[in-house]
Amino acid sequence: MGKIIAIANQKGGVGKTTTSVNLAASLGVLEKKVLLIDADPQANATSGLGIDVESIEKGTYQLLEHTVNAADVVMETSSPNLSIIPAHIDLVAIEIELVDKDQREYMLRKALKPIKDQYDYILIDCAPSLGLLTLNALTAADAVMIPIQCEYFALEGLGKLLNTIKSVQKIHNPALDIEGLLLTMYDSRLRLSNQVVEEVQKHFNDMVFSTIIQRNVRLSEAPSYGESIINYDASSKGATNYLSLAHEVIKKNSGK
Repeated sequence: MGKIIAIANQKGGVGKTTTSVNLAASLGVLEKKVLLIDADPQANATSGLGIDVESIEKGTYQLLEHTVNAADVVMETSSPNLSIIPAHIDLVAIEIELVDKDQREYMLRKALKPIKDQYDYILIDCAPSLGLLTLNALTAADAVMIPIQCEYFALEGLGKLLNTIKSVQKIHNPALDIEGLLLTMYDSRLRLSNQVVEEVQKHFNDMVFSTIIQRNVRLSEAPSYGESIINYDASSKGATNYLSLAHEVIKKNSGK
């Protein structure tokens, strides 16, 4: 049975999309069947895998509206074992359109139910907000992964996100688990980076992934070529980090 992992943090620029795309590609390379859902109106996960966003006619927007079946909006990518449900800028309107709907928080969960078992992992790249789109992702997910950048304001807003997760667990999705906190944009030369790592590990212990994603130029370049880091430069530090994370995720879920 497939596991759905939402990759969420209401702060922008923490590495959500970078993690979604590259973890998905890494799991695919490790022979897991993976579906990536772009649930961010910026559609960076879609363009980051080489898909022309302007050409998208059906994607996450129509899926949330329930005007299409999930299987009809799945697209193949150039990465092995990795498919995507793409996004388009029209997704920005969905929060307003869902407001009056009954059970609006459950739209994504219902839409994914028929295809969940067809994949080993379904990853959801969430928007940088705690609005209805992210709420749908958390209600649909089995677990949430939280990227945290190794910078000064790293822990700011984390309490708010954890409170949102608690209320989702209480009201909409009691089974929602925290997959782990992922430290990103780490630079070993900076004292601040090391302090943030120590602080997060001290506060959250086993909730923090052992893998730390280091700052890496190749990682920043890959999306402009429409490729994951695995396709773009498999020998880079970024690729090594995300493959390590994929191994950790697989190991964590192997007994379940």
